[in-house]
Formats: sequence, C-alpha cells, structure tokens
Amino acid sequence: MISKIEIGSIAEELELKVGDKILKVNGKTPLDIIDLSFLMAEEEIELLIEHADGEREIIAFEKDVDEELGAEFESAVFDGVRRCKNHCVFCFVDMIALNMRKTLSIKDDDYRLSFLFGNFITLTNLTAKDFRRIKKYHLSPLFVSIHAMNPELRAKILRTPLGAKINSQLDELERAGVEYHTQVVLCKDLNDGAELDFTIAEILKRRPHAQSLAIVPVGVTKYRRDKFLLNQFDKNSAAKVIEQVELWQQKARADFGRTFIYLGDEFYLLAEKELPPVEFYDDFPQIENGIGMTRNFMKEFGVEKISVKKILTIDVVSGTSFAKILKNLVADNPNVRILPVENKFFGSKVNVSGLLTGGDIIAALKGGERDLILIPATALKAGEEIFLDDVTLDELRKIFAPAQVLPVHDGVEFRKILEGKF
Repeated sequence: MISKIEIGSIAEELELKVGDKILKVNGKTPLDIIDLSFLMAEEEIELLIEHADGEREIIAFEKDVDEELGAEFESAVFDGVRRCKNHCVFCFVDMIALNMRKTLSIKDDDYRLSFLFGNFITLTNLTAKDFRRIKKYHLSPLFVSIHAMNPELRAKILRTPLGAKINSQLDELERAGVEYHTQVVLCKDLNDGAELDFTIAEILKRRPHAQSLAIVPVGVTKYRRDKFLLNQFDKNSAAKVIEQVELWQQKARADFGRTFIYLGDEFYLLAEKELPPVEFYDDFPQIENGIGMTRNFMKEFGVEKISVKKILTIDVVSGTSFAKILKNLVADNPNVRILPVENKFFGSKVNVSGLLTGGDIIAALKGGERDLILIPATALKAGEEIFLDDVTLDELRKIFAPAQVLPVHDGVEFRKILEGKF
C-alpha cells in the first residue's frame, strides 16, 4: 500500500494516490521492496493497481532503466514481517510492559529487514528458499546475531536446537558471496570469559566475509518474567571485559589494520573508562547498534569552547549513562543544565537515552522553569514524534509551553542549538 507520493515522480504523473495498492508488476506479485526494485528496473512496466475504493486498474508505461517509481510504502515487506520462533533468554520483546502498543511486541527475524535496515537476524528462522533468494539477489551485507560460537551454548541462549547450526549457516552465506556484520549480546557468567574468547577467535577466522563484531551488554527491564537467570555487568566486571577485548583489538589492528571487534559504549560508561579515539572505530560500521555513538557525538560537537546563547536557560534531557558526557561538553555554561532522567518505566538499570519514555521525561522536568528543552531524538519512534509509552512530542510541548521542546539528533545539531542557531 502506497503511503507517500514524491513530487515530480512517475507515481505522481500516473496519478497514483496514497492508499493505492500495487498488486502486480509485469504480471508478477512483489513480496517486498526488494522484489519491487528488481521488477521496476525494466523499461516497459505494467502495473496492476487496486485503488482505495476497491476498483482495479492496469497502468502501462515506459521509463528509463534507472528511473524509480517515486512512491513510499506502508511496509518494506508486503507479505508480512517474518516472525522469530526463538525464545532467547534476553529477548527485549519479552521484557516490555504487557499494555504497550502491539508493534513493540513483534519479534522479527527477517533477512529482508536485515539487508534493508540493519536489523539483526539469528539465521535460525531462514528456510532453504530464503537462502536461495539471498544468493539470487546477493543481499549483502546482512547483520547476524551470534551471541556464542559454541554450538551447544548458542542453542541454550536462543533456546532452539537450530541455534547450534551457526557454522553451517554462516558457511552457506559465505558460499553465496554474502558479507555480514555480527553481534554478541554479552551476559555475565554465560557467554563471557573463555566463551567470548572462543567466539571472537571463530569470527575472526571468517574474515573477510565477516566484516565486524559488536559486543553489547545485556539489558534487563523490570518487566522481565523469564526465570532464566541473567547477570548484568557492574563497574568492575565491565572493566574486565574491556581489558579482555582490548587484547583482541590490538591484535586485529596489528594483523590487518582495523579494530574489527567493537564494544558497546555502555561498557566504557559503566566502567567509567575513557572512550576509544575516533580512529579506533574505523568507519563506524555498527553505529546504529550503539557502537561508537558517544564518541561520534563528541566528534560532531567539536573540541572548541562553545559560546552558549546567554539569554536562554536550557534543560538537556539524557539517559543516566550519557549525562556525564554531556556535562563535560557544556561544563563552562551555567545556563545549560544536564538532566539525567531515571528510567522508572523500564527500571533504573535501563540507562540509555533511546529507551526514555515521555512519562519519565515529563516527571523529571516538572517544577522547573526554562526557555528551551532538548530531548534525545533516539527516544522517539523513527520517522514519528512519539515515545515508547505512546506520549507524543506534541503533548510534551503543550505541557511545557512556552518553553520550546526540540529533539537533538547529533552533536552538530546540539552545538548549533546551544549557540542559538535554530
């Protein structure tokens, strides 16, 4: 179903409308945006359209090979998101409140979303047909959740015997010429220590198909109902992980000039260790996974002393883990107040800015006066102005008017706003 028509596009010329459905392209039914892209690569196109009123119409036209339709769709997968059948011991979907919106409860394990948007997949839900399609369209790179390369341990973590097939599944991707990025959700006393060393060593052997390895600490909310014991990292244990992984990182940089193995920012913030330098993150291959996001924000903000617009009193909302970084960036500006917000919705152990809810932000801001409120854009649903608890940005603005409420996307934008350039 079409959700947006670009101005000046072929779709506009054809008088397609929001709400129209594309049923067939040249007689073939596209399963997803990938199929549609290949089908639309032809010069002569015949579309079977179903309009919002149910009427169907065939539209035939010619176009250049590289000319796109110019329409956006409600979903990138037209036949429905592939659901995950695993029961991973740390699945975040199993740790959300029961009354949250239904879309947050969807466990996806869809290779198409991995290729298109960088979603991580376990490979356990792929069929032989899926592997053939990955090879046919050369869907590369993919993003793969490894967690452990010990087959028995991985099956235990994913709670499916299919988890033990990780080596053969990676072999199949490699035979298809597919590159992939990998991640490990690290749990204290489960897949750390010697198991982590084994996982790193095995993934390194799979270069160059394996492009990177991200290691992120497990997060647990107060809504977790699973009886499987999960231990989280504290300051000392996080520091030990950093020391352990640094040895592998040094070896990787010496052997092939890239760090390759990257730790989630939370490890450094939790251990109160200095973040690695920018060059250590290479080209930030997993920044959307929280790898190097803090260092990149600091780089974008810059090192020059900032001159904040003096007439403004600014409150900057942040998760508790990132607040210290922000305080250092604006240390010389008393009219800028960094407000670490405790995550009461998910639990105080959840300390990242991206999981802050509108309700917790409202509670933390009440009772104060300010001219401007800055909130992390990562706390809002991608492409929409709504928090995880369904509070909207507009509601927040109404509550705190006349103060302006602005989402901040990166360090460059943060600096410009503080300087009054907004």
